[in-house]
Amino acid sequence: AAEEAAVRAQADTVRRLKQDKADPDEIAKEVAKLLEMKAQLGEDDGKHKFVLKTPKGTRDYGPKQMAIRERAFNAIISCFKRHGAEVIDTPVFELKETLTGKYGEDSKLIYDLKDQGGELLSLRYDLTVPFARYLAMNKITNIKRYHIAKVYRRDNPAMTRGRYREFYQCDFDIAGQFDPMIPDAECLKIVHEILSDLQLGDFVIKVNDRRILDGMFAVCGVPDSKFRTICSSVDKLDKVPWEEVRSEMVGEKGLSPEAADHIGEYVQLHGGLDLIERLLQDPKLSQNKLAKEGLGDMKLLFEYLTLFGITGKISFDLSLARGLDYYTGVIFEAVLLHQENEHVEEPVSVGSVAGGGRYDGLVGMFDPKGRKVPCVGVSIGIERIFSILEQRLEASEEKIRTTETQVLVASAQKKLLEERLKLISELWDAGIKAEMLYKKNPKLLNQLQYCEDTGIPLVAIVGEQELKDGVVKLRTVATREEVNVRRESLVEEIRIRTSRC
Repeated sequence: AAEEAAVRAQADTVRRLKQDKADPDEIAKEVAKLLEMKAQLGEDDGKHKFVLKTPKGTRDYGPKQMAIRERAFNAIISCFKRHGAEVIDTPVFELKETLTGKYGEDSKLIYDLKDQGGELLSLRYDLTVPFARYLAMNKITNIKRYHIAKVYRRDNPAMTRGRYREFYQCDFDIAGQFDPMIPDAECLKIVHEILSDLQLGDFVIKVNDRRILDGMFAVCGVPDSKFRTICSSVDKLDKVPWEEVRSEMVGEKGLSPEAADHIGEYVQLHGGLDLIERLLQDPKLSQNKLAKEGLGDMKLLFEYLTLFGITGKISFDLSLARGLDYYTGVIFEAVLLHQENEHVEEPVSVGSVAGGGRYDGLVGMFDPKGRKVPCVGVSIGIERIFSILEQRLEASEEKIRTTETQVLVASAQKKLLEERLKLISELWDAGIKAEMLYKKNPKLLNQLQYCEDTGIPLVAIVGEQELKDGVVKLRTVATREEVNVRRESLVEEIRIRTSRC
């Protein structure tokens, strides 16, 4: 009691000082004293006020959002499996040295962790570098794999556009020594299949080649030492106009105005096979070994894409650079085109929704003997895709089911809890997705209302008469039609009816 009285007296002192507008330092000192006294008294137990928010650049996903996400994941995974991919997983953090120097100017976005037990670790930035480490470590020279997992970037989040600090990547990669452009063409086909399947609207897949870019930089007079930094400037062309990119190259990165203007002549070109043919005849580019190789492979790629029937959505685009350091050949990026949506007043603008390319040197960076394993892969931007699907479904007011329950086990009279438990157990054991209300004697109306609210299509009703007759009354919620089904035939009847849904 004496301690409580002392706390109250101290609280009065703090109040009086605040009323008298005393020196802030003195108030702070007395507040600290009060908090210490309260802590000793245990008065603060359970009363600490938490800031209830998710960390910057992250979000929670409720049942409705997760139902939408699952649809998208299922479409992506079924496509990866259709193309014969195996699945792997790797740790969420890697040794810091594994990730260092692989991402160019984006390396500053890597999350470093505190030294725990003598290892300097970082959270993974993508799934490609861990994959290359996995190949080198396990001496794998041939694999087609997919990997879906969270990655972390210390980025400035733009969450309405699906840009987060913690997000999922869905990666598909083909590693191994194969004939040119066949695996690359399949990666582009996969992007086309997924974006078509998800019905996100009109899209274009931009394609370029690092060798064409490097050859272009060389003939335009860019010094070798500036290739990567100029590359990251060009990569901004999808977001800012050429004038801004030019001034960054010249003003910030010290490129000569003449070289920048030469680059400008090329990077604003885009087209198809006709453009590739034209550049193969270009007096400057055709003299550069790298550019010539890249253009030759690009021509071959377009021939394969023509056979796949998808060139209508492919654009050879010389402004595409993709800032990551590890790309060595073909690079590509899928972009949603602005579309007027009948449900949304403004078109949803989310930019790139998939990207990838060839990275033939990355595995060799980890291999002790420098053995190279050629790789090409694609990453689907699931968060951006999800933000579109979520906005679209909200606008359409479509009712989204958050469970897969096929049948509710209900009772028509009181004192039938045991019978409901017996029946639901039979259904669960037979692999039927079933629920019941957790009340001894629920009203039938409440049970039917629960089905309406949650979208459960069937109700299996047990009553005294049904038990005598060895049947269960099966009700279709949508039509309110009821039929008596023999108990032994119930599982089969539920399967037949739910397979039509």
